Amino acid sequence: MDTVIAAQPRQIHRAASDLRRGVPVLLTGEDRLLILAAETAGPSAIAEMRALGSGDPMLLVAPVRGAAVLRRSIEAETAVVAAHVPDALLHVDALRGFADPTAPQTRTPLELVAAPSQAQAALALARLGRLLPAILAMRIAPAAEIELAEHGIESVSAADILTYPAGETVGLRRIASAPVPLNGAPDSRVVAFRAEASAIEHLAIMVGQPETAEAPLVRIHSECFTGDLLGSMRCDCGEQLRGAIQKMAEDGAGVLLYLAQEGRGIGLVNKLRAYTLQDRGLDTLDANRVLGWGADERNFLVAALMLVDLGIKRVRLLTNNPDKVAALEACGVEVVGREAHAFAPNSVNDAYLATKAVRFGHLLD
Repeated sequence: MDTVIAAQPRQIHRAASDLRRGVPVLLTGEDRLLILAAETAGPSAIAEMRALGSGDPMLLVAPVRGAAVLRRSIEAETAVVAAHVPDALLHVDALRGFADPTAPQTRTPLELVAAPSQAQAALALARLGRLLPAILAMRIAPAAEIELAEHGIESVSAADILTYPAGETVGLRRIASAPVPLNGAPDSRVVAFRAEASAIEHLAIMVGQPETAEAPLVRIHSECFTGDLLGSMRCDCGEQLRGAIQKMAEDGAGVLLYLAQEGRGIGLVNKLRAYTLQDRGLDTLDANRVLGWGADERNFLVAALMLVDLGIKRVRLLTNNPDKVAALEACGVEVVGREAHAFAPNSVNDAYLATKAVRFGHLLD
């Protein structure tokens, strides 16, 4: 039984990796669906899919993107939009234009068709690979599975994909720890965590000895390459990161949980695409949705599990985001207080901070 459980995430990781490399993947379930990420599809992969698949090729996209591609309104309860892709548009430039709203757009609207049963799993697999949720799909005949195996096409269960996100935290454990003296907080160390089913690593920056405190300061901080490392003025992440460590040093102890959830969980490349859309007039929430992602794709369960492993069950949470308070409490970590962590706008991030307050409910007053 353990072997079967371990095999499921392994197959999902391989399938997500194949999509990133522009390789087709077979989704099993009610139907047999051959899929290819529109973002990474190349001419040879498209030709391979046409040779192995049957029926008409379909484009599967999230509803907001589907409305733009089809140039029509989409019913609110629609989970995935499916459209027929004619041969004239079955090429790399058109597919990438359908997938990426920041790329040159294909002007020919597509025809709406019924979405296959695995459509949601197909988009979920693209998101797991940090790809735009836009998939080229074709049904296959059962007899073609032998030929698919001969081509080395990875096969993965649609049901396993849809239940996978909960498995990202299974077996989360610390894997390394070392002292890392920081400017202003020389008594610091970094503890690295990894889940059994994932190659993603999350970090706990321990200032002083927070595990001995009654309720230490804790900050849940999602990684931000542009803000944390480059000092981007588009957000307040760098200030929040350095400000949190400074406050913990002044307080005598604290933990900063540095989670590998760039761009609210959509990844760095997609965050840069979202920036492009923001420069065209969208706010950060709508930019994510137009790309086909949710407004916030982060999972704070991993933060709670890290705290439990570190022996910390009561915290003073350094945050402006009520959702983080609710998430920790729902996971069994007692939040004895919330401490504000707001920084003044800098004339570049004014609209960004206003969106956090108005649309995400952050407490910035």
